[in-house]
Amino acid sequence: MAFASELYAAATEALTVDATSGGVRLTLSNLLNTTPPTKAATLTVETAQLRWLKDGTAPTASAGHVANVGSVIFLDNANDLVNFRAIRTGSTSALIRVSYHRGYGKR
Repeated sequence: MAFASELYAAATEALTVDATSGGVRLTLSNLLNTTPPTKAATLTVETAQLRWLKDGTAPTASAGHVANVGSVIFLDNANDLVNFRAIRTGSTSALIRVSYHRGYGKR
């Protein structure tokens, strides 16, 4: 794992987390084939509650980790970044703000 001081914020995006079957993923172009490589991401939850998983399985409105408005999720390895999925828990879609962190860091 690279330490935060070895990384820099290289890209940001806002993702709407709705009821998409299988869950909403991070944008793969921000993760794959970047130079230097994307090592981590910080996500903040806005607008509404959501559920998320990072093992590649699909969360549902009743299964997965709960993240409320104001929650911060930090993903710090390639597996977690690629396998992250989120879905809203109610009728209101959530918004997540994502900062992608890149760097070579120590391995």
